[in-house]
Amino acid sequence: MADSFKEAEGKMSKCVEAARGEFASIRTGRATPALLDRLHVEAYGTSVPLKQVATVSVPDPRSLMIAAFDRNTVGDIRKAIEKSDLGLTPSVDGNSIRLSIPPLNEERRKDLVKIVKKKGEDGKIAVRNVRHKVHDDLRTQLKDHDITEDQNKRMQDQLQKLTDRFIKEIDQLVAAKEKEIMEV
Repeated sequence: MADSFKEAEGKMSKCVEAARGEFASIRTGRATPALLDRLHVEAYGTSVPLKQVATVSVPDPRSLMIAAFDRNTVGDIRKAIEKSDLGLTPSVDGNSIRLSIPPLNEERRKDLVKIVKKKGEDGKIAVRNVRHKVHDDLRTQLKDHDITEDQNKRMQDQLQKLTDRFIKEIDQLVAAKEKEIMEV
């Protein structure tokens, strides 16, 4: 059963990391290369992550500079940025693309906070789904008389503590991202 808990802990940890990755891609009015982590570019006849065709730097707090490795991919990178949900307008300058990050207005900040809370709730649901699967495994073992009632109770308590720990971690991520977004 210890293997089952280790596996559950690993899966719950991945749920938290997925939520952290989702939060990194949400624009906060401050330039960060993580905004472009999910961006894929149609280059060389296939869809590749932006990191494979260019480097992203932060020349100042309100802009990003994308330097393409190959001059032929600059147009593809520009198209990918325009098609994305980032809401940014790229300006091409030779081998590089500049993205200006506009400051967020109050209404947009509130919308972003709602998105963060929704993504946080999705992360918590994923953690609870892992708990539910282990809970079902425990119930099956109890029914098959592989474990006793006392063992089942102890393991259920351990499982709940594990779940609570990861839920709390996601809540902390949500609170930190919310604070970052509402910062003017």
